[in-house]
Amino acid sequence: MPILSPLRITVLMGGASAERDVSLASGLRIADALAARGHKVTALDPAVGVLSSAHLDELRRSNVGTKPPGLEELAGLGNGRLLDGLTAMPEVRDADVVFLALHGGQGEDGTIQALLDMAGVRYTGSGHLASALAMDKDLSKVLFRAAGVQTADWLMAPQPGKLVEQSLGLPVVVKPSKQGSTVGLSIVRDISELDAAVAEAFRYDDEVMIERFIAGRELTVGVLGDETFPVGEIKPVKELYDYECKYTAGMAVEEFPANLSQSVTNKLREQSLRAFRALKLRGYARVDFRLDDRGECFCLEANTLPGMTRTSLIPQGAAAAGMGFEELCERIVQLAIV
Repeated sequence: MPILSPLRITVLMGGASAERDVSLASGLRIADALAARGHKVTALDPAVGVLSSAHLDELRRSNVGTKPPGLEELAGLGNGRLLDGLTAMPEVRDADVVFLALHGGQGEDGTIQALLDMAGVRYTGSGHLASALAMDKDLSKVLFRAAGVQTADWLMAPQPGKLVEQSLGLPVVVKPSKQGSTVGLSIVRDISELDAAVAEAFRYDDEVMIERFIAGRELTVGVLGDETFPVGEIKPVKELYDYECKYTAGMAVEEFPANLSQSVTNKLREQSLRAFRALKLRGYARVDFRLDDRGECFCLEANTLPGMTRTSLIPQGAAAAGMGFEELCERIVQLAIV
Protein backbone atom coordinates (compact mmCIF):
# COMPACT_ATOMS: atom_id res chain seq x y z
CA MET A 1 0.00 0.00 0.00
CA PRO A 2 1.42 3.46 -0.86
CA ILE A 3 2.46 5.68 2.02
CA LEU A 4 0.10 8.59 2.66
CA SER A 5 1.38 12.14 2.43
CA PRO A 6 2.82 13.10 5.82
CA LEU A 7 0.01 13.78 8.27
CA ARG A 8 -0.20 15.37 11.69
CA ILE A 9 -1.28 12.45 13.84
CA THR A 10 -1.91 12.53 17.57
CA VAL A 11 -1.95 9.15 19.29
CA LEU A 12 -4.18 9.09 22.39
CA MET A 13 -2.85 6.52 24.83
CA GLY A 14 -2.83 5.70 28.52
CA GLY A 15 -5.87 7.21 30.20
CA ALA A 16 -7.22 6.18 33.58
CA SER A 17 -8.89 2.83 32.91
CA ALA A 18 -7.74 -0.52 34.27
CA GLU A 19 -6.19 -1.15 30.84
CA ARG A 20 -3.92 1.90 31.10
CA ASP A 21 -0.62 0.00 30.89
CA VAL A 22 -1.76 -1.98 27.85
CA SER A 23 -2.86 1.24 26.17
CA LEU A 24 0.53 2.86 26.77
CA ALA A 25 2.27 -0.14 25.19
CA SER A 26 -0.13 -0.11 22.23
CA GLY A 27 0.13 3.64 21.74
CA LEU A 28 3.91 3.69 21.87
CA ARG A 29 4.16 0.99 19.22
CA ILE A 30 1.61 2.76 17.01
CA ALA A 31 3.38 6.11 17.40
CA ASP A 32 6.74 4.59 16.46
CA ALA A 33 5.24 2.83 13.44
CA LEU A 34 3.56 5.96 12.10
CA ALA A 35 6.66 8.07 12.69
CA ALA A 36 8.65 5.51 10.72
CA ARG A 37 6.21 6.08 7.84
CA GLY A 38 7.11 9.78 7.84
CA HIS A 39 4.15 11.23 9.74
CA LYS A 40 4.45 13.95 12.37
CA VAL A 41 3.33 12.10 15.49
CA THR A 42 2.45 13.41 18.96
CA ALA A 43 1.78 11.06 21.88
CA LEU A 44 -0.89 12.35 24.27
CA ASP A 45 -2.07 10.75 27.51
CA PRO A 46 -5.49 12.18 28.52
CA ALA A 47 -4.62 11.59 32.19
CA VAL A 48 -1.22 13.32 32.03
CA GLY A 49 -0.78 15.43 28.91
CA VAL A 50 1.65 15.40 25.99
CA LEU A 51 4.32 12.77 26.54
CA SER A 52 7.91 13.93 26.18
CA SER A 53 10.62 12.05 24.32
CA ALA A 54 12.14 11.09 27.66
CA HIS A 55 8.83 9.67 28.85
CA LEU A 56 8.45 7.68 25.64
CA ASP A 57 11.99 6.32 26.01
CA GLU A 58 11.10 5.21 29.54
CA LEU A 59 8.03 3.41 28.21
CA ARG A 60 10.16 1.64 25.60
CA ARG A 61 12.22 0.15 28.42
CA SER A 62 9.19 -1.08 30.38
CA ASN A 63 6.74 -3.95 30.04
CA VAL A 64 2.97 -4.16 30.44
CA GLY A 65 3.34 -6.24 33.61
CA THR A 66 1.37 -9.21 34.85
CA LYS A 67 -1.41 -7.31 36.63
CA PRO A 68 -3.46 -4.21 35.81
CA PRO A 69 -2.81 -1.04 37.83
CA GLY A 70 -4.67 -0.84 41.12
CA LEU A 71 -7.86 1.15 41.51
CA GLU A 72 -6.14 3.52 43.95
CA GLU A 73 -3.41 4.26 41.42
CA LEU A 74 -5.98 4.94 38.72
CA ALA A 75 -7.97 7.22 41.02
CA GLY A 76 -4.78 9.21 41.58
CA LEU A 77 -4.68 9.98 37.87
CA GLY A 78 -7.79 12.10 38.26
CA ASN A 79 -9.94 9.82 36.07
CA GLY A 80 -8.68 11.53 32.90
CA ARG A 81 -8.88 15.11 34.16
CA LEU A 82 -7.91 16.57 30.78
CA LEU A 83 -11.04 15.29 29.05
CA ASP A 84 -12.97 18.53 29.47
CA GLY A 85 -10.34 20.52 27.59
CA LEU A 86 -9.10 17.74 25.34
CA THR A 87 -10.53 19.02 22.07
CA ALA A 88 -9.24 22.55 22.74
CA MET A 89 -5.64 21.30 22.86
CA PRO A 90 -3.79 22.17 19.62
CA GLU A 91 -2.39 18.63 19.49
CA VAL A 92 -5.98 17.40 19.06
CA ARG A 93 -7.71 20.37 17.42
CA ASP A 94 -5.10 20.77 14.68
CA ALA A 95 -4.43 17.08 14.03
CA ASP A 96 -5.27 15.63 10.63
CA VAL A 97 -6.38 12.51 12.48
CA VAL A 98 -6.34 11.25 16.07
CA PHE A 99 -5.30 7.63 16.43
CA LEU A 100 -7.17 6.17 19.39
CA ALA A 101 -4.98 3.71 21.25
CA LEU A 102 -7.01 3.87 24.45
CA HIS A 103 -8.46 0.67 25.94
CA GLY A 104 -11.45 0.49 28.25
CA GLY A 105 -13.08 3.31 30.19
CA GLN A 106 -13.86 6.64 28.55
CA GLY A 107 -11.48 5.92 25.69
CA GLU A 108 -13.43 2.95 24.39
CA ASP A 109 -16.98 3.53 25.62
CA GLY A 110 -17.86 6.31 23.18
CA THR A 111 -17.11 9.28 25.47
CA ILE A 112 -13.97 10.51 23.71
CA GLN A 113 -15.46 9.60 20.33
CA ALA A 114 -18.45 11.87 21.05
CA LEU A 115 -16.15 14.72 22.08
CA LEU A 116 -14.13 14.37 18.89
CA ASP A 117 -17.30 14.19 16.79
CA MET A 118 -18.59 17.44 18.29
CA ALA A 119 -15.23 19.12 17.63
CA GLY A 120 -15.11 17.89 14.04
CA VAL A 121 -11.86 15.98 14.62
CA ARG A 122 -11.28 12.81 12.60
CA TYR A 123 -10.25 9.72 14.54
CA THR A 124 -9.57 6.04 14.01
CA GLY A 125 -11.99 3.25 14.78
CA SER A 126 -15.70 3.22 15.48
CA GLY A 127 -18.01 6.14 16.21
CA HIS A 128 -19.46 7.03 19.59
CA LEU A 129 -22.66 4.96 19.34
CA ALA A 130 -20.94 1.86 18.01
CA SER A 131 -18.21 2.17 20.65
CA ALA A 132 -20.80 2.38 23.43
CA LEU A 133 -22.74 -0.60 22.07
CA ALA A 134 -19.66 -2.79 21.75
CA MET A 135 -18.40 -1.83 25.20
CA ASP A 136 -21.68 -2.90 26.81
CA LYS A 137 -21.56 -6.70 26.68
CA ASP A 138 -25.25 -7.02 27.55
CA LEU A 139 -26.44 -4.82 24.66
CA SER A 140 -23.88 -6.39 22.33
CA LYS A 141 -25.29 -9.86 22.90
CA VAL A 142 -28.85 -8.65 22.28
CA LEU A 143 -27.75 -7.18 18.94
CA PHE A 144 -25.68 -10.26 18.08
CA ARG A 145 -28.70 -12.51 18.45
CA ALA A 146 -30.88 -10.17 16.42
CA ALA A 147 -28.30 -10.37 13.61
CA GLY A 148 -27.98 -14.15 13.71
CA VAL A 149 -24.69 -14.25 15.61
CA GLN A 150 -24.64 -17.11 18.12
CA THR A 151 -23.68 -16.14 21.66
CA ALA A 152 -23.87 -17.88 25.04
CA ASP A 153 -26.87 -17.45 27.36
CA TRP A 154 -26.45 -14.85 30.10
CA LEU A 155 -28.01 -13.00 33.02
CA MET A 156 -27.18 -9.64 34.54
CA ALA A 157 -26.19 -9.59 38.21
CA PRO A 158 -27.34 -9.70 40.91
CA GLN A 159 -29.24 -12.96 40.56
CA PRO A 160 -30.12 -15.70 43.07
CA GLY A 161 -27.70 -18.61 42.88
CA LYS A 162 -30.54 -21.05 42.34
CA LEU A 163 -31.75 -19.15 39.26
CA VAL A 164 -28.22 -19.01 37.85
CA GLU A 165 -27.84 -22.78 38.21
CA GLN A 166 -31.26 -23.44 36.66
CA SER A 167 -30.86 -20.99 33.77
CA LEU A 168 -27.18 -21.26 32.90
CA GLY A 169 -25.80 -24.29 34.69
CA LEU A 170 -22.25 -24.42 36.01
CA PRO A 171 -19.61 -23.29 35.48
CA VAL A 172 -20.40 -19.66 34.64
CA VAL A 173 -18.21 -16.69 33.76
CA VAL A 174 -18.68 -13.56 35.86
CA LYS A 175 -17.30 -10.34 34.39
CA PRO A 176 -17.76 -6.58 34.36
CA SER A 177 -20.10 -5.66 31.53
CA LYS A 178 -17.92 -2.80 30.29
CA GLN A 179 -14.30 -3.87 30.77
CA GLY A 180 -11.66 -5.69 28.74
CA SER A 181 -8.44 -7.68 29.16
CA THR A 182 -10.32 -10.07 31.52
CA VAL A 183 -10.09 -7.42 34.27
CA GLY A 184 -12.38 -8.47 37.14
CA LEU A 185 -13.34 -11.73 35.42
CA SER A 186 -13.83 -15.04 37.27
CA ILE A 187 -14.95 -18.58 36.42
CA VAL A 188 -17.42 -19.87 39.01
CA ARG A 189 -17.60 -23.66 39.34
CA ASP A 190 -19.44 -23.87 42.65
CA ILE A 191 -22.46 -21.68 43.33
CA SER A 192 -21.01 -20.79 46.72
CA GLU A 193 -18.35 -18.76 44.85
CA LEU A 194 -20.89 -16.64 42.94
CA ASP A 195 -21.37 -13.76 45.37
CA ALA A 196 -17.63 -13.18 45.79
CA ALA A 197 -17.07 -13.25 42.03
CA VAL A 198 -19.91 -10.78 41.44
CA ALA A 199 -18.55 -8.48 44.15
CA GLU A 200 -15.09 -8.54 42.53
CA ALA A 201 -16.53 -7.68 39.12
CA PHE A 202 -18.57 -4.81 40.61
CA ARG A 203 -15.28 -3.23 41.73
CA TYR A 204 -14.59 -2.42 38.07
CA ASP A 205 -18.04 -1.60 36.71
CA ASP A 206 -21.59 -0.79 37.77
CA GLU A 207 -22.98 -3.65 35.67
CA VAL A 208 -21.91 -7.30 35.89
CA MET A 209 -22.67 -10.18 33.54
CA ILE A 210 -23.09 -13.84 34.46
CA GLU A 211 -22.58 -15.92 31.32
CA ARG A 212 -22.75 -19.64 30.59
CA PHE A 213 -19.23 -20.98 30.30
CA ILE A 214 -18.45 -22.47 26.89
CA ALA A 215 -15.79 -25.17 27.13
CA GLY A 216 -13.66 -25.37 24.04
CA ARG A 217 -11.14 -23.54 21.91
CA GLU A 218 -10.40 -19.80 22.12
CA LEU A 219 -10.53 -18.17 18.68
CA THR A 220 -10.30 -14.65 17.34
CA VAL A 221 -10.88 -12.86 14.05
CA GLY A 222 -9.54 -9.44 13.13
CA VAL A 223 -11.66 -7.21 10.88
CA LEU A 224 -10.19 -4.35 8.85
CA GLY A 225 -12.66 -2.39 6.76
CA ASP A 226 -14.81 -5.04 5.14
CA GLU A 227 -12.17 -7.77 5.23
CA THR A 228 -11.25 -10.39 7.81
CA PHE A 229 -7.79 -11.55 8.78
CA PRO A 230 -7.01 -15.26 9.15
CA VAL A 231 -8.67 -16.85 12.18
CA GLY A 232 -6.33 -17.22 15.15
CA GLU A 233 -6.37 -19.67 18.04
CA ILE A 234 -5.10 -18.82 21.52
CA LYS A 235 -3.67 -21.56 23.73
CA PRO A 236 -2.83 -20.09 27.16
CA VAL A 237 -0.60 -21.96 29.58
CA LYS A 238 -3.35 -21.50 32.19
CA GLU A 239 -7.02 -22.41 31.84
CA LEU A 240 -8.05 -18.78 31.69
CA TYR A 241 -6.63 -16.45 29.02
CA ASP A 242 -6.18 -13.73 31.63
CA TYR A 243 -4.32 -10.43 31.81
CA GLU A 244 -0.99 -12.11 32.56
CA CYS A 245 -1.31 -14.55 29.65
CA LYS A 246 -2.33 -11.80 27.24
CA TYR A 247 0.57 -9.47 27.89
CA THR A 248 3.44 -11.70 29.03
CA ALA A 249 5.58 -13.31 26.35
CA GLY A 250 5.53 -17.09 26.58
CA MET A 251 2.29 -17.32 28.59
CA ALA A 252 0.19 -18.22 25.55
CA VAL A 253 0.69 -19.75 22.13
CA GLU A 254 -1.14 -17.98 19.33
CA GLU A 255 -1.58 -19.82 16.04
CA PHE A 256 -2.41 -17.89 12.85
CA PRO A 257 -4.07 -19.35 10.90
CA ALA A 258 -5.79 -21.69 13.32
CA ASN A 259 -5.95 -25.39 12.47
CA LEU A 260 -9.63 -25.52 11.51
CA SER A 261 -11.72 -27.02 8.75
CA GLN A 262 -12.58 -24.70 5.90
CA SER A 263 -16.26 -24.78 6.84
CA VAL A 264 -15.57 -23.69 10.43
CA THR A 265 -13.15 -21.02 9.22
CA ASN A 266 -15.74 -19.66 6.82
CA LYS A 267 -18.40 -19.67 9.56
CA LEU A 268 -16.17 -17.72 11.96
CA ARG A 269 -15.27 -15.12 9.38
CA GLU A 270 -18.91 -14.73 8.35
CA GLN A 271 -20.03 -14.42 11.98
CA SER A 272 -17.30 -11.84 12.61
CA LEU A 273 -18.56 -9.60 9.81
CA ARG A 274 -22.15 -10.04 11.04
CA ALA A 275 -21.09 -8.98 14.54
CA PHE A 276 -19.10 -6.04 13.13
CA ARG A 277 -22.09 -4.79 11.17
CA ALA A 278 -24.64 -5.49 13.92
CA LEU A 279 -22.80 -3.06 16.21
CA LYS A 280 -22.32 -0.52 13.39
CA LEU A 281 -18.53 -0.71 13.77
CA ARG A 282 -16.11 0.90 11.37
CA GLY A 283 -12.39 0.91 10.70
CA TYR A 284 -11.16 -2.16 12.50
CA ALA A 285 -12.03 -4.45 15.39
CA ARG A 286 -11.32 -7.87 16.85
CA VAL A 287 -14.13 -10.37 17.38
CA ASP A 288 -13.59 -13.20 19.88
CA PHE A 289 -15.20 -16.64 19.95
CA ARG A 290 -15.31 -19.95 21.76
CA LEU A 291 -15.63 -23.14 19.68
CA ASP A 292 -17.17 -26.10 21.50
CA ASP A 293 -16.52 -29.80 20.85
CA ARG A 294 -19.56 -30.01 18.55
CA GLY A 295 -18.10 -27.37 16.24
CA GLU A 296 -20.51 -24.65 17.36
CA CYS A 297 -19.02 -21.15 17.64
CA PHE A 298 -20.18 -18.63 20.23
CA CYS A 299 -19.30 -14.95 19.93
CA LEU A 300 -17.92 -13.53 23.18
CA GLU A 301 -17.48 -9.87 22.26
CA ALA A 302 -16.19 -7.36 19.74
CA ASN A 303 -13.25 -5.16 20.71
CA THR A 304 -13.40 -1.77 18.99
CA LEU A 305 -9.90 -0.68 20.10
CA PRO A 306 -8.02 -3.97 20.36
CA GLY A 307 -4.52 -4.20 21.75
CA MET A 308 -1.63 -3.35 19.44
CA THR A 309 1.23 -4.54 21.64
CA ARG A 310 3.88 -7.01 20.53
CA THR A 311 1.84 -9.91 21.94
CA SER A 312 -1.55 -8.63 20.74
CA LEU A 313 -3.76 -10.56 18.37
CA ILE A 314 -4.75 -8.07 15.65
CA PRO A 315 -1.12 -7.50 14.58
CA GLN A 316 -0.58 -11.26 14.50
CA GLY A 317 -3.66 -11.73 12.34
CA ALA A 318 -2.45 -8.99 10.00
CA ALA A 319 0.99 -10.61 9.77
CA ALA A 320 -0.65 -13.91 8.81
CA ALA A 321 -2.34 -12.03 5.96
CA GLY A 322 1.04 -10.66 4.83
CA MET A 323 0.59 -7.19 6.33
CA GLY A 324 3.33 -5.69 8.50
CA PHE A 325 2.61 -3.58 11.57
CA GLU A 326 3.48 -0.25 9.94
CA GLU A 327 1.15 -1.00 7.03
CA LEU A 328 -1.59 -2.06 9.44
CA CYS A 329 -1.39 1.29 11.25
CA GLU A 330 -1.32 3.12 7.91
CA ARG A 331 -4.44 1.27 6.73
CA ILE A 332 -6.27 2.14 9.94
CA VAL A 333 -5.41 5.83 9.45
CA GLN A 334 -6.52 5.68 5.81
CA LEU A 335 -9.90 4.25 6.82
CA ALA A 336 -10.35 7.19 9.20
CA ILE A 337 -9.74 9.91 6.63
CA VAL A 338 -11.55 8.62 3.53
